[in-house]
Amino acid sequence: MKLVALGSNLPSSLGSPAENVRKAVKLLAANDFKIIARGDLYETAPVPVSDQPNFINTVIQIDFSGTPERALEICLNVEREMGRVRGQRNEARIIDIDLIAWDNKVMSGNLILPHPRLHERAFVLYPLCDIAPEWVHPLMQRNAAELKVALPPAGIEEAIEQW
Repeated sequence: MKLVALGSNLPSSLGSPAENVRKAVKLLAANDFKIIARGDLYETAPVPVSDQPNFINTVIQIDFSGTPERALEICLNVEREMGRVRGQRNEARIIDIDLIAWDNKVMSGNLILPHPRLHERAFVLYPLCDIAPEWVHPLMQRNAAELKVALPPAGIEEAIEQW
């Protein structure tokens, strides 16, 4: 199962953060990412906690015939196309796109898979559980639903909307 997390907490010329997330999914689909499933959109507090605006987050399941490295390149290109300029870590952004899992691959280096902090992040696990609660973390050997239950309660609103 190939999984991608998306988030936005700044408006852009395209519209609201929710519209930014929707546009990013469309751009990924236009770049050979076949969208299999989409989690609901959630409003989430920034991590780490800051005075930034809340994020809109989701997770999508994709099919893609290329390598994870090529998929990452496409994600970064879509971020640039949408106007993201990378500066400080964890700053507010128009769009953030992360590969969080690629089948059962475990990778390190420039691309770390599965994402090293996905099990700590409600903004990933809630929408992931909408589409694949049975997905098993290849290193922790726990499914997404179990990881979600283990999270401390805080920082995430109920789904703000479905697709």
